[in-house]
Amino acid sequence: MNRVNTSMVAALSLVVALLFSTSALAQPIKRDEIFAYLAKNGPKRGTDKAPVTLIEFSDFQCSFCRKFWQTTLPLLDKKYISTGKLKFIYRHFAVLGKSSEVAAQGVECAGEQGKFWEYHDKLFASAGSPLAFTDGKLKGYAKEVGLKSQAFNQCLDSGKHLKKVEGETAIAGLLGARGTPAFFLNGQLLVGAQPFEVFESLIEEELKKLASSGKPKP
Repeated sequence: MNRVNTSMVAALSLVVALLFSTSALAQPIKRDEIFAYLAKNGPKRGTDKAPVTLIEFSDFQCSFCRKFWQTTLPLLDKKYISTGKLKFIYRHFAVLGKSSEVAAQGVECAGEQGKFWEYHDKLFASAGSPLAFTDGKLKGYAKEVGLKSQAFNQCLDSGKHLKKVEGETAIAGLLGARGTPAFFLNGQLLVGAQPFEVFESLIEEELKKLASSGKPKP
């Protein structure tokens, strides 16, 4: 496991441990600290300097997650991400069974080769097909997006990213997510594949608040 993923698993495990801790010696961890960590280290689209951060907790088998990817994310990308106003972070909320967990591990393996988003898009594009996330299909997608097959197959077979997937899924639940997809826009929970207009309204509201305060979010 590379250093980045080792650190991610360790940090997520620590967050879970702290949130469940009843020790009087332990300092309660703040939600803002969790969001700051999730926003800093996850696969992202957009610049770190964007004033608004949208974190998605998603499952590749979820039809509503696929709908968000198909209809809303491209509009967000065009109006806010590409213009430097929004940073989009993807996190796992793999709650629909083993196939969801394996698909999530697959995209992490693709990320090791610098193609997280290409594989992410391939998974959602293929999700409507029967048995879309079998072991053979996942390895086939890797070839289609130009990954080195041997390295990807070894990564997927090893299960090295399972703890990361489980950790992020646990964090989603602890933050209050009860269904997929779940979003946190500057910490505000939004559940379901809401239309673009809902995100647009909330983002504009955040931008106005930050402008009026004179303290843009770093």
